[in-house]
Amino acid sequence: MSDPTPSRRDVAASSVRRRQSPRPTLVVFEIAGKITKPDINAVAYDIGRAFEDYDKIDILLMLREFEGLELGALFDSDALGAQARPIRHARKYGVVGAPAGVRAMIEASDFLSPVDAKTFDLADEAEAWAWIEALPAS
Repeated sequence: MSDPTPSRRDVAASSVRRRQSPRPTLVVFEIAGKITKPDINAVAYDIGRAFEDYDKIDILLMLREFEGLELGALFDSDALGAQARPIRHARKYGVVGAPAGVRAMIEASDFLSPVDAKTFDLADEAEAWAWIEALPAS
């Protein structure tokens, strides 16, 4: 498995930005653009670090101008591992601004997994923060 630590170049070109969180058990990402393999690796690395310190965490994704995933990122072994791991360790998984197809997949998975998953419209960001039991960090 490749080193999931993103290089400076990957971070600069990334569509994913880790946002400051109001509590250590909440990992927040903002996504704008198309998600690439380095993006998936960086997210997996950040979530993995949180799991090292806490048995259960919450994850909140903010999708702004989301353009989907590159095909190679979706079927990469690191990406698949990053998608499966939260099922065991996540308490809540919220997504703000998910397109219809992503929204349907998340809402369906809520019935199939122990993770409390929910989607929100971009206009309902404040509701997402309340549901995840946090106020946005400044």
